[in-house]
Amino acid sequence: MSTIVLRAANLDDAGTVLEFWGRAAEDAHRPADSVVAIEGLIRRDPEALILAFDEGEGAGELVGTVIAGWDGWRCHIYRLAVAPGCRRRGVGGVLIRAAEQRFARLGGTRADAMVLDENDLGQSVWKANGYAPQPEWSRWVKPLAASARS
Repeated sequence: MSTIVLRAANLDDAGTVLEFWGRAAEDAHRPADSVVAIEGLIRRDPEALILAFDEGEGAGELVGTVIAGWDGWRCHIYRLAVAPGCRRRGVGGVLIRAAEQRFARLGGTRADAMVLDENDLGQSVWKANGYAPQPEWSRWVKPLAASARS
């Protein structure tokens, strides 16, 4: 693995992140992402969206993202995405540990991650980092009316 540098996203990153998710993230079964939604996340919680850059040879290429969402009660991890050409090199693990460290600083006691049942690659990353499905729970969802996020 090259030198991976992490930093929180800023408003100028929103378009780049959206483009990155279009090629590196699992997009099935979710509402469409938008620059407005990403900017809203950054404004509400400036440290939640963590970006990973490959600094090898000074490239500074975005190679991964994770959202470490903290609502004051629970620690939720979303949008773990690694560039296809950088998978299986430890980038996902680096991002997961960064999310966990953020939660520890905030006083969180347990993190959860949402992983699609058919996302075998994603499941393997989470298993390798000590996560397991919680069989006694199911996720219940309800789409909300369109908002300013789109």
